[in-house]
Amino acid sequence: MTQPFTTRPEIRGSFGVVTSTHWIASAVGMRMLELGGTAFDAAAAAGFVLQVVEPHLNGPGGDLPAIVLRAGAGQAEVVCAQGPAPAGATIAHYRAQGLTLIPGDGLLATVIPGAFDGWMQLLLMGGRLPLRMVMEPAIHYARSGHPILPRAAQAIAGLAEFFRAEWPGSFATWCPGGSAPAPWSMFRNPVLADCWERLLAEAETRRGREAQIDAARDVFYRGFIAEEIDRFIAGTEAMDGSGRRHRGVLTGQDLAGYACTVEDPVTLDYHGWRVMKTGPWGQGPVLLQSLALLRGIDIGAMDPAGADFIHHVVEAMKLAFADREVYYGDPDFVAVPLETLLSEGYADRRRRLIGARASHELLPGTVPGFEAQRARTLDWLERVSRTDGAVYEPTMAHLSRPPGDTVHLDVIDAAGNIVSATPSGGWLQSSPVIPALGFCLNSRAQMFWLEEGLAGSLAPGKRPRTTLTPSLAIADGRAMAFGTPGGDQQDQWQLSFFLRVVHHGMELQQAIDQPLFHSTHFPASFHPRSRRPGHVMVESSVGPAVLEALARCGHRVEPAEPWTVGRLTAAARDAGGLMRAAATPRLMQAYALGR
Repeated sequence: MTQPFTTRPEIRGSFGVVTSTHWIASAVGMRMLELGGTAFDAAAAAGFVLQVVEPHLNGPGGDLPAIVLRAGAGQAEVVCAQGPAPAGATIAHYRAQGLTLIPGDGLLATVIPGAFDGWMQLLLMGGRLPLRMVMEPAIHYARSGHPILPRAAQAIAGLAEFFRAEWPGSFATWCPGGSAPAPWSMFRNPVLADCWERLLAEAETRRGREAQIDAARDVFYRGFIAEEIDRFIAGTEAMDGSGRRHRGVLTGQDLAGYACTVEDPVTLDYHGWRVMKTGPWGQGPVLLQSLALLRGIDIGAMDPAGADFIHHVVEAMKLAFADREVYYGDPDFVAVPLETLLSEGYADRRRRLIGARASHELLPGTVPGFEAQRARTLDWLERVSRTDGAVYEPTMAHLSRPPGDTVHLDVIDAAGNIVSATPSGGWLQSSPVIPALGFCLNSRAQMFWLEEGLAGSLAPGKRPRTTLTPSLAIADGRAMAFGTPGGDQQDQWQLSFFLRVVHHGMELQQAIDQPLFHSTHFPASFHPRSRRPGHVMVESSVGPAVLEALARCGHRVEPAEPWTVGRLTAAARDAGGLMRAAATPRLMQAYALGR
């Protein structure tokens, strides 16, 4: 049998594997395993490094969902470090500012930063290395420097004059010496390094690893970091995407009361695999809904890069994402009919809407008892959702000036611990840098609606319906972790990857290398919340015949250059303990390591 050509070798080993969206983070994660750490230590160390080396994609003030499987455990767990809205974040307050949509940047768009608490929770759940050892690589690269990615340098250059005029703390941080850094030049953030050093010094006044981790949480959320955040927001009116300056509503009191949560995943069985995702406070269940729809379609008989495959996957996703708009939200605040949405009967009824022609309508299903909510949501979307202009989050490789995005990592250790995490938020474009800390806050509140009675309506203490969506799947002693940056596109790219592995027997790297596609048919989660009915973007490597066939089916096809869509990584373990890992060649920075 001829081995299929792949852009990179699929990594194999029995000691451990680490894959992430930046080679330095992957190397640091592998170093933690070599030092005797677990997948939890490796993930946290890599996560802190990603905040430094991919600052245009995530940061210390961001958010974090992770799906983990502890060795020997029969059930995976979800760490939800998606911070909720502050106490002062009411619809009335934002409406009083003359806003219909929450801006995509600035201080009004900020929710409680959850990522730090999430990483600490992971270390307590299954780590064993000292906190200093886990955080030291990030401190090193912040202080000594790292070769800044061309896309990060490009993002800074595009915003340099705005930073100079409106966000002086950001200008000082990202334009040291008064100018944007050159691509691949050594870039440093000594203020962030000092911040983490001070945190460690205060935490180390306690004895014992767990006590120091708990102390670090106190320092961030109730100590000097929280105090600096509170002081900065109280004293700053920052320009944002509305074209006006606004003061944020996040306070030290909001930070003091925050702690991440550990939850059960939402699951669906599909062709022998149990697929696990976050709850409906994230978009994760859309992948499960899409799989439920596709269970009744012979995906395995289709060319995995052919028009039939792309058409059916896209049409299934359109239906699932339409339901996301009506029904998904923080289940602590709103009833979410997940049992119905994932049921066979509901999928059977919805599957009948998938025909030979591409749909240009937004078609959420009707769930008994939720008819009024469905009507309110569709009415609201008709009023505010644009069908022109930008629809993308954050870094999409085909955009010339990406505004920000997300990172991803997967780790498996020799004992069988697995972590799949998708950190995001707090990217350098999101809000002004806090001068005393060297980092900025997130802009996740933009995913709320400023309208009462919707699943995604803004409310104090409520989690925004995030796009961050790591994946974990298990089958007969096997396990596979995977994910990608990309906002609303995350589950779309993960879905085609998973189908190609399950139905077409592809190895991880082979599946990642396949042409990718996605739709922006439904409302985007990011300001200005636009949608493009019937749209599908497809890497042109599928060939002109496939693109033409999709157009004949009624899809509004937008070809993308080959190797420009998606940033998937994946890791897997078989029943005998052999591990594999893979990373996308797209953007030429993700890397998988292992032995």
